[in-house]
Amino acid sequence: MSITRKPTADSIEHASGKGRGDENFPVGSLLIAPRLRAHVHAFYRFARNADDVADACELTPDEKLCRLDRMAAVLDGAPGDDAPSASLMRRSLGQTAIDPVHCHELLAAFRQDATKPRYANWGELMGYCRLSAAPVGRYLLDLHGETRDTWPASDALCAALQVINHMQDCGDDYRELDRVYIPLDWLTADGAAAEDLAFPASPPGLRATLDRMVEATAPLVATAAALPGGVQDRGLRAESAVIVALAERLLGRLRIEDPLAVRVKLGPAGIAMAAAKGIVRAWLGGKK
Repeated sequence: MSITRKPTADSIEHASGKGRGDENFPVGSLLIAPRLRAHVHAFYRFARNADDVADACELTPDEKLCRLDRMAAVLDGAPGDDAPSASLMRRSLGQTAIDPVHCHELLAAFRQDATKPRYANWGELMGYCRLSAAPVGRYLLDLHGETRDTWPASDALCAALQVINHMQDCGDDYRELDRVYIPLDWLTADGAAAEDLAFPASPPGLRATLDRMVEATAPLVATAAALPGGVQDRGLRAESAVIVALAERLLGRLRIEDPLAVRVKLGPAGIAMAAAKGIVRAWLGGKK
């Protein structure tokens, strides 16, 4: 299945130019079976374009909701070429017989992004991650024919990756989108405020809240470590093990580095070490 078709000038989608290489984790890598790789790329493109609509600074919230609703309609069979990634995703779903619920849940998360700039507490943030992150893992597991026994560990991994990304981007999200994914009750308890995210470095109160987020995310990563052992497909098992290892290393970096002062990321050596650890873990059936 070709995935080279690009949005036309009349597209309601809004591509930022970000690609799979901008993510913290591999997307449709060579570990994925060739027969499935194009479907993974189609899903990523659909999610990326919808996310870009939600993040488009020049669009009003109502305009964003209208575009996301249009993508949902095309996904469900409405005619039209104005949502090319949704059309491609609909074709992919027809070929694979995967439930479109995962795509619709992502759209629900992006609608939330368009209208909800703050999260009161950790529970609210986890509710958002259930829509914005968990569907990605669930789609991949369904695509590979895995059982739903794998969903809890996958959900934990996807939520952890989402929170890690929120922490990495917390300054940019505030300055560019006035969006704060850090729980407000934790900020208040630590004597911090959302406005602290505009500083070039984290003041003590904000650092304390970021530490809370790291500690709250650590159990999610620990739960996610069981995922590779439950995955039957060898390629997906290896990829999930690599992603778990990447999450572990990124979380470790966020414990000691300030995301306002530096871009917290893994260099080539760190990525290689995480990949090697993940592959070994996959060989061992997901055990540490």
